[in-house]
Amino acid sequence: MTIISRLVSPFWKSLLAGMLAWACVGPAQAAYPEKPVRLVVGFSPGGATDIAARVVAAELSNILKQPFVVENKPGAGSNLAADQVARATPDGYTLFVVAVTSTINQTLYKNLNFDIVKDFAPVGLLIKSPNLLVVNPSLPVNNVQELVDYAKKNPGKLAFASAGTGGSTHMAGELFKLQAGIDMLHVPYRGSAPAMADLIGGQVQLSFDNMPSAWQHVQSGKLRALAVTTKERSGSAPNVPTMAESGFPEFDVSAWFGLVAPAGTPSDVIATLNTAVNQVLAMPAVRERFDTMGAVAAPTTPEQFGDYIKSEVDMWGKVVKASGASAN
Repeated sequence: MTIISRLVSPFWKSLLAGMLAWACVGPAQAAYPEKPVRLVVGFSPGGATDIAARVVAAELSNILKQPFVVENKPGAGSNLAADQVARATPDGYTLFVVAVTSTINQTLYKNLNFDIVKDFAPVGLLIKSPNLLVVNPSLPVNNVQELVDYAKKNPGKLAFASAGTGGSTHMAGELFKLQAGIDMLHVPYRGSAPAMADLIGGQVQLSFDNMPSAWQHVQSGKLRALAVTTKERSGSAPNVPTMAESGFPEFDVSAWFGLVAPAGTPSDVIATLNTAVNQVLAMPAVRERFDTMGAVAAPTTPEQFGDYIKSEVDMWGKVVKASGASAN
């Protein structure tokens, strides 16, 4: 071996070893997130979905050191927002604040451009809450049975507001119509806030609104609460009876909200988001905030949330078909 070969050989050996190591390990990946994250809400500001999203987004920003920005895109019962996120790059920077509405829409709408199960990767459930049957105080009823009697004496004269076609606020009303045997007009709005504004103003007479957005108006005296839609009473409103206690034993409707990402989002990104979300839901201040809204923090794993979404699609599919409701 020559002197030159002895000098050069170690260099090339070192360079070759470095190249092999780089090929095996690959370039270091930046920790997620490294830029702002969008949380797309399918309803207008001020509704229950929007409120829950903003509470969680503020704390996620603190934990993950990047802005989590809520973006409202109302329309078609949240389908416009869902479709936008389903088509987004699956990198964790565009998330959908999914609600029970989307599992109802899977059957209610015949020509959706997305599948809420197949086209999304579940991150985690955020909160669950009952819907609240509320009426304008000018309506001469003080309980559910009086409302049924009034509706039967005045067929077609009652109008119930919802946060949009296909949501739990809509389907709870359809379920009530079926079980009570009454005739009411459904008036859909683009979110809970405008629905509540018209209910308070007397343009419509009642609503099965999500408790987080309706309860504040009951407390202020602008609306009268007749019942909660879950099997158990709400800890935030222990004096308000359930629909079951009011003569409808099979009535059980919950509103819920969670986070999903486009299908194909890396599993490590999903894991980071899920861990951070559950940290938020464990915070006493956040739990207290949700409690004042009549909601309960409901942490899950991504797998548990995925199973829950599938079960809700199945359950609401049966209700939609029984009611005959449909949307285009």
